Amino acid sequence: MSENNTRNQGPKRGPGPMGGMGGNFEKPKDFKGTFSKLLNYLKPYRLKLIIVIIFAVGSTIFSIIGPKILGKATTSIFEGLLSKISGVEGGGIDFGYIGHIISILIGLYLLSALFSFIQGFIVAGVAQKVSYNLRREISQKINRLPLKYFDSVTHGDVLSRVTNDVDTVGQSLNQSMSQIITSVTTVVGILIMMVSISWQMTVVALLTLPISMSFVMIVVKRSQRYFKTQQESLGQVNGHIEEVYGGHNIMKAFNAEEEAVNKFRAINTKLYDSAWKAQFLSGLMPPIMNFIGNLGYVAVSILGGWLSIRKTIEVGDILSFIQYIRSFNHPIVQVAQIGNVLQSTIAAAERVFEFLGEEEETEENKTPVKLEEVKGRVTFENIKFGYDEDKTIIKNFSGDIKPGQKVAIVGPTGAGKTTIVKLLMRFYDLDEGRILIDGHDIRDLTREDLRDNFGMVLQETWLFSGTIMENIRYGRLDATDEEVMKAADAAYAHRFIQTLPDGYNMIINEEADNISQGQKQLLTIARAILSDPKILILDEATSSVDTRTEVLIQKAMKNLMEGRTTFIIAHRLSTIRDADLILVMKDGDIIEQGNHEELLKNHGFYWELYNSQFNNSEVS
Repeated sequence: MSENNTRNQGPKRGPGPMGGMGGNFEKPKDFKGTFSKLLNYLKPYRLKLIIVIIFAVGSTIFSIIGPKILGKATTSIFEGLLSKISGVEGGGIDFGYIGHIISILIGLYLLSALFSFIQGFIVAGVAQKVSYNLRREISQKINRLPLKYFDSVTHGDVLSRVTNDVDTVGQSLNQSMSQIITSVTTVVGILIMMVSISWQMTVVALLTLPISMSFVMIVVKRSQRYFKTQQESLGQVNGHIEEVYGGHNIMKAFNAEEEAVNKFRAINTKLYDSAWKAQFLSGLMPPIMNFIGNLGYVAVSILGGWLSIRKTIEVGDILSFIQYIRSFNHPIVQVAQIGNVLQSTIAAAERVFEFLGEEEETEENKTPVKLEEVKGRVTFENIKFGYDEDKTIIKNFSGDIKPGQKVAIVGPTGAGKTTIVKLLMRFYDLDEGRILIDGHDIRDLTREDLRDNFGMVLQETWLFSGTIMENIRYGRLDATDEEVMKAADAAYAHRFIQTLPDGYNMIINEEADNISQGQKQLLTIARAILSDPKILILDEATSSVDTRTEVLIQKAMKNLMEGRTTFIIAHRLSTIRDADLILVMKDGDIIEQGNHEELLKNHGFYWELYNSQFNNSEVS
C-alpha cells in the first residue's frame, strides 16, 4: 500500500574519477563511532566473515601463484628450443612437463574461481541480512517516533534514510568487504612473489608507482570540483524538469514556455560544461597510468634481460614478473577507491543510526486501562500545552463534552485548531492537566486502544493504491464485503461506485486522480462509518467540491455523526450553527466558548469571524 504523497529524493551521486576516486561524497561526522556501530551489526556473522577471509585469501593466493608456475613453463620451452638449435643430443621441448604445468594451472585457477564464488555468495548474504535488519529496525522505529519528529523533518529525508542510505550501506558492504580482503592480499602476495624473483626488478617497478599516483592525484584534485558542479547541475536540471511538468498547465496558461526553455538551456549548458570537463580529466588517468606503466615495463624488461644474460634469473621469470606488475597497480587503485566508498558508507550508516537514535514517544502505562464500552464523554481538566517549552499555546483550558455532543473548533488560519485534535489522539502529550475519556486519563490507555475509539475524516483525503473495496475496508480490516457496501451506502458512495468500471474492484491509481475530490471524500467517510468509532474528528472538506457533491457529503457526515461525540474543525461557520459547544481559538489560545447564539450575543471574536463571512443583516 503506497501513500499518495510525492516522494522528494535528491539526485543520486554519479561516479567520480576512476569510478569513485574524487567523486562527490558526503563525509561522516563521527567515523570511528559509526564504524564501531556498524561492526556490531556484523558481529552475529563473525564465523561467516572468518570463512570469507579464508576463502578470499585462498582465492587470491591460487591466482597469484599462477604466473610463477607459468614462468617455469616458459623457461622450459625456451631452454628446449635452445638445446634443439644447439644440436644437443636428446634436446627439445619436454611436452610432458609442459602438460603437467598446464594441468596444475587449470586446477589452481578453478580452485581460485570456486573460492571466489563461495566468498561472494557468503558476503552477499551477510550484506543483505544487515540491510534487512536495518530496514526492519527503521520500520519499527517509525512507529515509535512522536509526531513532532515528522513535523520537523521532511518525508523525503526519512524515505532517503530508509531507501538510499540503507542501500548504500548494503551495496558497499557487499563490494568493500571482498575488495579490501582481496586487494590487500593481492598487493602483499604479488610483492612477495616479485621479490622472490628479483629484488632489483622489484625496486625498479616500485619506482614508477609514486610517479603514476602523483599524476593521478593531480588529475583527481582538478576534476573533483567539476564532478561536484556536475552533481549540483544535474539536481537543478531534475528539479526544473519536475517543476515544469508538474505545473505544465499553469506554465502554458501564462505563456511561460520560452522562459522555461531558456532556464533549462542555461542549466543544461552548465551541466554540459562541467560534465565534459570532469569526464575528460578523469579519462586522462588510464592513458597516463598506462604510459608510466609502459615505461616501467621497458625498464624491467631491459634489467631482466641483463640479469638473464648474467644467469641471475631465468627467462620465464621475466614474463612472470611483467604479469605481476600488470596485476600490482589494479589492487592499489581499488584500495584508494574503497577509501572513498568507505567514507560514503559510514556517512550513510551515520544517517541511519541518527534516525534510530531519535527520541521516542513516552512509554506506555505498564498497567493500562482497557475501555470495554466507550460512551464518548470527553473531559478537559486545566490543560496546558506548547510545542516549545518556552511558548504555551493552550492555557488552562477546561471543558466537559457529554456523550453524543457536537463540538466545533473555529478560528482563523494558524490559530491552533488542529492542536486540540493532536492532543485528543495523543500525538502529543500535555504539559499540564488531563484529558479524560469516560473518566479515564488517556495516558492510562495504550495509544492503540485510545486511537481505536477515534474516527477521522480530514480535509486532505488519504487513499492508497488499491481497489475501492480495500480502501474502505482499511477502516476495519476484518469487515465483510457486505459490511463495506453497507458503509458505502450510508456514506452516499454506493451509487457512484456502481457506475465506475469494475465497481468496488476498480483500482485507484497511485495519484488517486481517476476519481474526483468529492468521491474521494465520500470514500473516507465510508471508511470512518465502517470503523464504527465512538468519537469522531471531522475536518470540513466541502470547500473544493461542487454544490451537489457538497450536499451528499453533508448528508453522509450527518449519518456518520449520529450517536457519536464529534469534534469538528470548522472553516465555514454556517455549518456549525447547531453545534452543542463552539471553541473559539485565536493565536493558539481558546478565547471564547459557548453555543452559536451565546457567542453572537457577546459580540466578541466569534461575532467578528461570523460577520466577516456573512452580511451584517444575517447576524442576529
